Amino acid sequence: MSSSPTLPASLPSGFSAQREALHRLATYVIAPARYRATERFGLRWHPGGFATPPFPGADGVENQIRVNGTALEFQQGSAVATAPISTLQAAADVLGGPVDAETAAEHDSPAVGDVDADLGVTADVVSFLDQWWGLGTKALEVIRADEASVDPTEVQLWPGHFDTAIEVGDEDRRASLGASPGDHNTPEPYLYVSAWWPDRLNIAADNPFWNADGYTGALLPVSELLGATDPLADAVAFFRQGRDELIAS
Repeated sequence: MSSSPTLPASLPSGFSAQREALHRLATYVIAPARYRATERFGLRWHPGGFATPPFPGADGVENQIRVNGTALEFQQGSAVATAPISTLQAAADVLGGPVDAETAAEHDSPAVGDVDADLGVTADVVSFLDQWWGLGTKALEVIRADEASVDPTEVQLWPGHFDTAIEVGDEDRRASLGASPGDHNTPEPYLYVSAWWPDRLNIAADNPFWNADGYTGALLPVSELLGATDPLADAVAFFRQGRDELIAS
């Protein structure tokens, strides 16, 4: 893993507020635009930020919507419309649809808020999220390719939770593994392993790995990865330990 991505030594200024602003943009504008065309709303990490997968447009050409730094890019075939990220309504106008409060929202989604208020997104926050989701995606792809991983799903960035994640495991030991940029319960970004059916497992109550509060899960906060020599190796080791402990439980 000599080409491991790196992380900065600290979170950028204004991170939590801007993370929430971008979460609103993903959930209420970008994901619904893909859903209108495909009835699917999953997103992906994309170098520079995040994006929809390519999807067919109404005119038959391939479309993609990307957040690239502080710009919103809407590609239709070979044509790309680019606009600075400002408000939810302005972004919806670029994509030719409404601000949709229902399609991709989940219980972890922030409120829609004022659709005409500036989101206040800065390049350093998007850059950090790019690095964080890139790290998470690469680590999860390593786990997906591991022969010990049973029935892994593809890596997706879910707009409702705003995390890049997979599911892995058999019907009794299945779990979600992911990289969250933080939420209302855990403000700083973190990696997680969350068991689906803890009542089917035999996990010792004093096992220090399972440190999540209120559910059977494990968290690795970004503070333990910032400035690390090889955060990708650390992330893979964390995900692998969680998967292996579930297999053995």
